[in-house]
Amino acid sequence: MRENLKNARKAAGLTQQQLADKLGLTLGHYQKIEYAYLNGSFEVWDALEDLLGVHQRILRENVNNHHALRESP
Repeated sequence: MRENLKNARKAAGLTQQQLADKLGLTLGHYQKIEYAYLNGSFEVWDALEDLLGVHQRILRENVNNHHALRESP
């Protein structure tokens, strides 16, 4: 899950559907980007950065990338 993307979208007061519409994507396609199942194109990340006012490097972070931060079983 890309928590930063989700949080930025919510802070902007947008639903997933509204943001997908602004990007010209289907809801399912946008959800796959937010849930980190798809990377998304450069154009999509540039647009997300512009729409949400957050650098795309931050938006792209995936909580699964921070293995050291997760608790070990």
